Amino acid sequence: MQPRDIAIIMGVCLVWAMNSIVSKVVVSQIGVPPLCYGMLRSVLIALAVFPWLFPMPKPRLRLVAASFLIGGGSFAIYYVGLRDATASTAAIVSQIGLPFTTILSIVVLGEKIRWRRALGMALTLCGTLLVIWNPNSVTMSNGLIFVVLSSAAGSLGAILMKQIKGVQALQFQAWAGLSAILPLALASALFESGQVSATLAGGLKFLGCVAFSALVVSVIAHTAYYWLINRYEANMIAPLILMSPVFTVVLGVLLLGDRLDPRMILGAAITFVGVLIIALRPNRVMPRALLIRERM
Repeated sequence: MQPRDIAIIMGVCLVWAMNSIVSKVVVSQIGVPPLCYGMLRSVLIALAVFPWLFPMPKPRLRLVAASFLIGGGSFAIYYVGLRDATASTAAIVSQIGLPFTTILSIVVLGEKIRWRRALGMALTLCGTLLVIWNPNSVTMSNGLIFVVLSSAAGSLGAILMKQIKGVQALQFQAWAGLSAILPLALASALFESGQVSATLAGGLKFLGCVAFSALVVSVIAHTAYYWLINRYEANMIAPLILMSPVFTVVLGVLLLGDRLDPRMILGAAITFVGVLIIALRPNRVMPRALLIRERM
């Protein structure tokens, strides 16, 4: 890989990591309800890349479902989790999406795996459970269940996207934004309150955060990311994007005061080793299973 492209992937991973920090600030410090935040983010994305909506790829219903699951839907569920979880632990736990995608490819697409990828999946699941589990009670840590659900949604979307051909990066972003607006608006109206007052109180700080998440992360960083995965093999890119959760952990500790105890550090190490093993043994049926999912 050329040094320029390594710099690009590092920049993309840093932007993704900053997105987790920014989103944590929005839902926890500014106090904007997470489903409302996800909806407003989707509106801004759809407006920014509206010219790329058409012609609409087929099958259309599958495109809408996949775009929602990978994009606005999984992001909104992730933001719900961030209200209670730290950005650092959420970044680690979200890595469970790769085993989910592999399991779904086995069930739905008939993928066959050997012992190395099975070992990687087992390590990822064990490391994630170690981070999630609350040692003080027989419960899972608050918020992280939603992060797991977010990863599962993104994985299901990746399987659906496998059966759609010819979707360009900006076209996908356009449908990811548009498909999420109505469902998230309805969900926010049903399950949240104080949306208007919270967004108005957030002022320019909130506007800056949502603009960063929508335009810099989704439109710019993800377009650069899709450009890279079209240039290089999946097993070359996949290990490099592990920099994103590492950057998130570091930024979470430095900027938000996230706490890392020995249990979390051990769980993170086990998780990253498992993900690396799976990434180096790419999915034969879906060679870009890890890469197709929109990163947090």
